[in-house]
Amino acid sequence: MLLSFLLQITPSAGNAATTATATVTPAPPTELSPWEFVVKGGVIMIPLALLLIITIYFAIERLIIISKAAKTDRTFMPNIRDMLLSGRIESANELCKVKNTPEARVIARGLSRLGKPSREIEVAMEATGRQEIAFAEKHLHYLSLIARVAPMLGFIGTIIGVVRIFYDISKSGDISIETISGGLYEKMVASGAGLFVGIIAFICYHMLNSMIDKMVHRIERSSLAFLDLMHEPAK
Repeated sequence: MLLSFLLQITPSAGNAATTATATVTPAPPTELSPWEFVVKGGVIMIPLALLLIITIYFAIERLIIISKAAKTDRTFMPNIRDMLLSGRIESANELCKVKNTPEARVIARGLSRLGKPSREIEVAMEATGRQEIAFAEKHLHYLSLIARVAPMLGFIGTIIGVVRIFYDISKSGDISIETISGGLYEKMVASGAGLFVGIIAFICYHMLNSMIDKMVHRIERSSLAFLDLMHEPAK
């Protein structure tokens, strides 16, 4: 009779244990939002964010200035040539004022020195050209500096993350992934953010410098063409 009773309750107990085991499932991992992911980088993310804002500001500001200065007009120098050879100096000056580009301002400086020795005209145009280039390159050194500093700040964040890992281990005496995950997040996110900001600044710096180089070549060609006009006979 006792044996029969035990046989009846044993399966139900086993089923209860199985049910209890089946209901205990691991919680799904929570996904980090972009903001939470950035915050994991620690305090070093604040200066990196400021550097990114500065990079974007100066890149857009210089892009607008250089794009305006880089506008080309293929008819500009032919028109200047025709006006000079026909003796219409005032018309040439007016055309330079209307265009108001670095190229036009350099030519206008040459026009203002007409009648002087060729060397004096050339020196005056070169001085104006250097001023135009210096204005176009203004603030570009900030982008170059950020391209070098941002990865270094990311490396500092990496060091801070490693220090935090060892501190957490020494504090808890545990080497589990839960203990070291905070420091790992900090060092990897900070390092990646530093490289990201540095690459953005590096690309913007060299892209804008390439645009300035094209502008410089155009100014040089126009200056040489203007100086050659000094030796052509008038119509």
